[in-house]
Amino acid sequence: MKIAHFDTVGGIAGDMTLAAFISAGMSVDELSSELRRIALGPVELVATHVKRNSIDAVQVNVRIADEPHFQRNLDGILNLLQKSDLHDHVKEKAIAVFRIIAEAEARVHGTTVDMVHFHEVGATDSIADIVGTAICLHHFEIEQVFSTPVRVGSGGLVPTQHGLMPTPAPATLEILKGYPIALTTIEDELTTPTGAAIIKALSSGVLDMEAISVSAVGYGTGTREFPNLPNLLRVLVGERISELDRDDVVVVETNIDDMNPQIYPFLIDQLLATGAHDAYLVPIIMKKGRPGMLLSVMADVSVRQNIINLLYRETTTIGLRVHHIGRLKLPRRHLQVSTTFGPVQTKTVIRNGNEVTTPEFEECKRISRERNLPLLEVMRRLERELSTQ
Repeated sequence: MKIAHFDTVGGIAGDMTLAAFISAGMSVDELSSELRRIALGPVELVATHVKRNSIDAVQVNVRIADEPHFQRNLDGILNLLQKSDLHDHVKEKAIAVFRIIAEAEARVHGTTVDMVHFHEVGATDSIADIVGTAICLHHFEIEQVFSTPVRVGSGGLVPTQHGLMPTPAPATLEILKGYPIALTTIEDELTTPTGAAIIKALSSGVLDMEAISVSAVGYGTGTREFPNLPNLLRVLVGERISELDRDDVVVVETNIDDMNPQIYPFLIDQLLATGAHDAYLVPIIMKKGRPGMLLSVMADVSVRQNIINLLYRETTTIGLRVHHIGRLKLPRRHLQVSTTFGPVQTKTVIRNGNEVTTPEFEECKRISRERNLPLLEVMRRLERELSTQ
């Protein structure tokens, strides 16, 4: 699988991302040509090589001839992208980044997405950074993006259109909720809202120590230099050698010893309907020798708050433990297959290079009821039939 890994050595910004891909081999001429597919007026990309801690890095400037002062809203930017003849994959990625920024700005300023007017992000250079990043991902045929924990500055102030803001900027923190960050002692703005949104919208999470065959490395930088930290974003382009798929999930746990056990089956159904990947109970002995239940729920980070709200509403717990973990999965796909019982939903898992197809258990139950056949017989017949297809 072709991946891009963002190493946020000195944080991440839109121009640093674009510069890192140029350093990794993206043609400035090709990038400029693609950006001209958007009705932004005459835009010129200028890439220069600079040294950061003796490392050769690329710095990018977007030059615009007499750009008027725009305060575009989300609809205006989406309209620009949708009217362009950029590749659909490029549009989808760019739109995802802009939506995340708009949603974060709306929450920070207590307004709606429709009312948010982009200032810095609505400028042509920022649009070029975001769309250009999507173009680079398409050019390198990137299937997944990963990153290190995102480094951010802290304890300082940064000037914005809304006045001085603390670092990290409120929008940056809002965007990175649920994503691993690393606070530093640098008071400057290391990660911008644009950089944060690129990570949040496009990244599958933090990449653990896995085997990667690296084909290209690029270093992007901004205009600032810090005495104790290289102002660099490093991008690695390559192939994951492992056959395992990886994502980041959250595990929410609680110990319960004072709830009617009749509630548990209903609760498990509710958790799964809310978006949990798994929910289970383990009998435990709690303090003072009281028997209880360990309730454990695994879900995507995006539905974490919904899971937490449900647990506080439907159980007697007064406290939860929340863990962010990485999950390794064998590649799988879900297909509908024709069988002697008719169409059946199946799951195919790739294990050690071999495909193993099994019927979904709920399908076996359905056929058992419909045909008045023993469940075990249905399962065995389907497994034999699928093994020969």
